[in-house]
Amino acid sequence: MNLDYLVLGSDGHFNGGDVLATLVIFLILMFLLKKFAWGPLMGVMQQREELVKSEIDAAENARKESAKLLEEQKSLLKDARTEAQTIVESAKKQGELQRDEIITAARAEANRLKESAVREIETEKEKAIAAVRAEVVSLSVLAASKVLEKEISEEDNSALIKETIAKAGEAK
Repeated sequence: MNLDYLVLGSDGHFNGGDVLATLVIFLILMFLLKKFAWGPLMGVMQQREELVKSEIDAAENARKESAKLLEEQKSLLKDARTEAQTIVESAKKQGELQRDEIITAARAEANRLKESAVREIETEKEKAIAAVRAEVVSLSVLAASKVLEKEISEEDNSALIKETIAKAGEAK
């Protein structure tokens, strides 16, 4: 399109009415655009700007909160590790104490069994000695009855007594 045609009419002369009409229509169009298109468009753009700004602020707050939570989690994990180490140490000490108690109880039981066995041996020994003495007495009675049944010489009597005493000594 040629500009000369717009400013100059079809006859080649300047046409001020057409320029003025074009200018008025242009201004009316600008007014209508400003009222119906530009204002709402700017409002939408401003809303969009505010939305983006609030999302950036929310993201920054979320980042700060997550950093804070991360630090708290690290602290809790450190505390949990410390507590777990304390529990393990306590369990080790408790285990050692129980082991010592079991060993002490086992030694006490072994000593009790040993003492019981020694007492039983002593009792059996005393029973055996009593049985030997009873045997010696019965042998002595038997020897005495044999002596009484026959007359022995003084030498036989002495030998018989020595023999009985020797047998009684062996029994002990």
